[in-house]
Amino acid sequence: MIDQVRPASLNDWLQSHPGVQPIVLDVREPWELQTASIKPAADYRLVSIPMGEIPARLAELDPATPVACLCHHGARSQRVAAFLAANGFESVVNLAGGIHAWALERDPEVPVY
Repeated sequence: MIDQVRPASLNDWLQSHPGVQPIVLDVREPWELQTASIKPAADYRLVSIPMGEIPARLAELDPATPVACLCHHGARSQRVAAFLAANGFESVVNLAGGIHAWALERDPEVPVY
């Protein structure tokens, strides 16, 4: 079972990993990133890899680094989170509600689409 973290609660999850900079993995398509994107922050590293490219680019991610997966509403990121967990990633969560919830709960400057 993949844990679900709302964007409003992301800081609590980030702080539960002291001494490491977790990744927010945006698995949306390039056109979606142009439509609405989050900003990198000091407490996480933002990585964008479209969902369909994850298997081929898995080596770009460190299984020991905590990962929070993000998509539009949370369905694709849930599938990617499950894939990562099945491939040995130690700490993976799904950002429930996706970038839509991020805009509503965390950063109103992010466009809703």
